This record gives sequence, C-alpha cells and structure tokens, in this order.
Amino acid sequence: MAHEQEMRARTQEMQAKVVEAQAEVPQALAVALREGKLGVMDYYTMNNVLADTSMRENIAKSGVVPVKPEEPKR
Repeated sequence: MAHEQEMRARTQEMQAKVVEAQAEVPQALAVALREGKLGVMDYYTMNNVLADTSMRENIAKSGVVPVKPEEPKR
C-alpha cells in the first residue's frame, strides 16, 4: 500500500515537471523567432509536422485504415 502511494506521488511530481517544461516552449519559440534563430517558414514547417504527427496518431488509435486514392488514368 505504501509503495503504491509513493508511486502515485512520484507520478504527480513527474507530471508537474512536464507541465512546467511545456509552459516554457512558447517562450523559447518567441525568443528564437525574435533573435533570428528560427525563421517563420521553419516555424510553419514545424507546426505542420506536429499536426501531421497528431493526425497519424489519431488515425492509428481509431483503427481505420486509410484508402489510397486511385491514380488518374492517362
């Protein structure tokens, strides 16, 4: 019982650290854009990759197999 409570407390501590780290991401992106270390197109490309990854994860979770469209006949 005590071990289980320790694990729950540890899990909550780790979740809090994740939330703190996630809060720093927008600030770091703003600094990188401002200092010219990240271009606007790089930012949009990164967001596109994140959105694509999220879409693929959701498709995988749903169990639906996407159908490839037929190629146009020439």
